Amino acid sequence: MKQYAGIDVSLEYSSVCVVDADGRIVREAKILSEPDALIAWFGAHGVAMERIGLEAGPLSQWLHAGMVKAGLCVELIETRHVRAAFKTMPVKTDKKDARGIAQLMRLGWFRPVHCKSLAAQEVRALLTARKLIQGKLHDVEMSIRGILRGFGLKVGPTTRCTYAGRIRELIAGHSTLETIATALLKVRDALVQEFTGFERRLRAIARQDDKALRLMTTPGVGVLVALTFVAAVDAPERFRSSRAVGPHFGLTPRKYQSGETDHSGRISKIGDGSVRTALYEAAHVILTRPVKGSDLKGWALAVARRAGPKKARVALARKLAVVLHCMLRDGTSFIARKVDPALAA
Repeated sequence: MKQYAGIDVSLEYSSVCVVDADGRIVREAKILSEPDALIAWFGAHGVAMERIGLEAGPLSQWLHAGMVKAGLCVELIETRHVRAAFKTMPVKTDKKDARGIAQLMRLGWFRPVHCKSLAAQEVRALLTARKLIQGKLHDVEMSIRGILRGFGLKVGPTTRCTYAGRIRELIAGHSTLETIATALLKVRDALVQEFTGFERRLRAIARQDDKALRLMTTPGVGVLVALTFVAAVDAPERFRSSRAVGPHFGLTPRKYQSGETDHSGRISKIGDGSVRTALYEAAHVILTRPVKGSDLKGWALAVARRAGPKKARVALARKLAVVLHCMLRDGTSFIARKVDPALAA
């Protein structure tokens, strides 16, 4: 008889549950959250699993890669589906979660999640670290401004190069402020140095990545947008069509229709938020900076006149997702204008 398994992953130990085709529990255990430990446990079980379910999470991709390499049939499943399925459970424990995932595997009521390649995970980690340092750098600079403002010292507009000089100019003669600002400026200098290092590393990666270089031929798409999109999509063929990319990253409106009620809301904002932000920023650049000879800007400006600039940016971000996916899938560069069929003939 076919058997199915569910794994609820935690940092140290994972709860495992095996059920048969009728939904009866065959075996349960708590195993170390290590690929080798899980592989050994399923090997000792002696029955090949029809499907093994793993909820997508921080450790899941690592465990999934190791178990797939060992020949196990493992599926990464959508977290939102798991949460929706478990809402009726009055008691939540790791054991019950593993049982629930095993039942989802048996019934087939799940949406598989793409497990990113190691290269895509590394780029994503670099982008995340860069964003973290950028946020901390901004926090330090704003904290210094806030402290000085309490003493009536206004920093005013500065650049990255003139910021430290302006702070030292304001705190001259204030011993307490000198102590505070000197320490915080040292922290800022270290953050600036590391942030610059990440910027250089990402630019070097983009120069060596054919996919990123191809996407950067699009107006408004620079190093960060290109690398973010390439790392998130990873395998373009996993999408049925390019039109599915916008909904995947939460750039399409919510819809609720029941009886006489038919309501369209704001965009769903599901999926990878960093990709959504990158596409929106690229759309903003296209709309606000000079872009010559591109149908994209003309189309977006027409939407802006009809529906307003905010909706135009979202619509353009969604269209960019379609265009960039087509470029990745077909291996083509950006085409600024459509060729008139009559002229082409």
